[in-house]
Amino acid sequence: MAFVRRYWNWCRRFRHRCGYGVHSPSDFFLITSVIYEQLPYYAYHTLEKKHFSNFLPHYRKKINRLLFRLVNYLHPQSLIEVGVGNGASMSYMRAARSAMKSCTIKGKDLDKTLMKLEEDIQSLGGIDMLHIGHTPYYKEVFEKALLSVSERSCIIVGNIYQSEEKKEWWKQLKEDERVRLTFDLYDIGLVFFDKKRIKQNYIVNFL
Repeated sequence: MAFVRRYWNWCRRFRHRCGYGVHSPSDFFLITSVIYEQLPYYAYHTLEKKHFSNFLPHYRKKINRLLFRLVNYLHPQSLIEVGVGNGASMSYMRAARSAMKSCTIKGKDLDKTLMKLEEDIQSLGGIDMLHIGHTPYYKEVFEKALLSVSERSCIIVGNIYQSEEKKEWWKQLKEDERVRLTFDLYDIGLVFFDKKRIKQNYIVNFL
């Protein structure tokens, strides 16, 4: 059923491929030269030899490779991950930028998660990149993070179509005036906050 659902969504998103209809040069570059990048980066082979449990929440290899490329492209000074899963996503992102400061939060207890998030934000001096991964508290984490985002911040939201509730929340997030730019890649969503940008929401066929 998962394969059938993914194939059906691939067909629905067919016209949203390869930057079709995107007029912003920077957004077009992000889609065509980062999201759709096919080059075999040096770290892929090493990372894929590591053992990551399939019994814990995780993304497809294709998404982990994309997370690597995003960090490599955006060059964040710091990264916070909430909802660690099997650890693969953070390993890929750390490998893309060894100088980047990074923190992980399990994301299983709401109060502890928000307290640790606030502590990490303060110690890192704000939010450069935040990955809201495998946690049931995505709403609360996002709202907490909004208090500390800047024009260069990027928030990655995992599994945006995981449930009807999360799908509806993602829809509301796109309409939020504090959010300026989103990329819907089905498995993950990318959120940016540059107030100089015209508000725009993209769908990208990355299935």
